[in-house]
Amino acid sequence: MADLDDRMAFLMEAGRLSSVTRATRIVDGTRFENAAEHSWHLALFAMTLAPHAPEGVSIDRVIRMLLLHDLVEIDAGDTPIFAPGAEDTATQDRAERAAADRIFGLLPASQATAFRALWDEFEAAETPEARFAKALDRFQPPNLNLVTGGGSWRDYGVTETGIRDRIGPKIARGAPDLWDWLSRRIAAFFAS
Repeated sequence: MADLDDRMAFLMEAGRLSSVTRATRIVDGTRFENAAEHSWHLALFAMTLAPHAPEGVSIDRVIRMLLLHDLVEIDAGDTPIFAPGAEDTATQDRAERAAADRIFGLLPASQATAFRALWDEFEAAETPEARFAKALDRFQPPNLNLVTGGGSWRDYGVTETGIRDRIGPKIARGAPDLWDWLSRRIAAFFAS
């Protein structure tokens, strides 16, 4: 029963992710999304957009990564990609690694190792699954910004060039056709 206690401790800790507020508004624009909603939405993105994944990508593995990828924000918080100073990632990276140690360390050893490996794989973005997962993580927020009339782009004074430079390469690396589709919509938004 001890490992059930450990698993439940992890699950209750994971529930705290819904208290982490993100900079992107939800689809109706009435409030900011939380990190748990973001993770759920990304898992649904992965299931729905699976036909746009590179050949051979395991969508189940992508979904598992996406469900775990932001748990570290329980301790480290969320840093909006366009917030002032967001380019300096070293401090945030250290905080996230410490959070991963603590949060995944709540689990029984074998499960802790497996979950941490998925998180590390996502962070490294070297496997096709991790590149697709990273692409989706960058693809969802601009779509929310487009549907809310600019959302956090307006809040942070983001330019089209800034979007193309900061998120375009990560989306294009893991899901080129999704970037092509989104790129046209970004151009139309900034042209209007």
